[in-house]
Amino acid sequence: MPVKSKILIVDDHPVVRWGMSQMLNQEDDLEICCEAGNEAVAMKALANCRHDLVIVDLSLEGVSGLSLIKSIKALDADMPILVMSMHDETIYAERALRAGARGYIMKHEAPDNILRAIRQTLAGDMYVSDKMRSKLLAQIFDGQGNAPSTPVETLSDTELEVLKLVGKGLSTRASAELMNRSVKTIESHRRNIQEKLQLKSSLELVRFATRWIEPS
Repeated sequence: MPVKSKILIVDDHPVVRWGMSQMLNQEDDLEICCEAGNEAVAMKALANCRHDLVIVDLSLEGVSGLSLIKSIKALDADMPILVMSMHDETIYAERALRAGARGYIMKHEAPDNILRAIRQTLAGDMYVSDKMRSKLLAQIFDGQGNAPSTPVETLSDTELEVLKLVGKGLSTRASAELMNRSVKTIESHRRNIQEKLQLKSSLELVRFATRWIEPS
């Protein structure tokens, strides 16, 4: 019997963690050994147990998955991280890779593709979908570098998180508490978002954010 790679899965939906455990634990070479629904539990698990891979969702309790990726890399720079998310890869994949992840896969992908992404990441390779790979290659060969293709891509990681919370209906104060920031800081981020997206009012911002998160 081959030695199983030990995997920590971080997702705020228990049913997702259960489903991934059911799928991976029947494989000869993979094992979900720890689960977490937020950053605090994830970081404790990493400190108390040896892992070969961390699978991270981007929507977590209290802090974004992008922030968690940065925290994990600060703790262990060599830890492989695979993002598995429902959020649009054209918006988030590059951000996740810049934060330190080695791969990005959408949750709606077939189980065989998810297993391929896991094994490829464990092997030390980068994993993104064919669609995302084509986009990255086009940027290189067209000389675009990291030039944004949509206004949303001009937002910083923190601004993107604020936009998502606005779309979910959270007030400025509620967003500040959830993100552990001051109300003034969140207000500043909201103003920056409005400017970058060329929105004329807070109402337009709310409408845009609500429509933007609907597909997710």
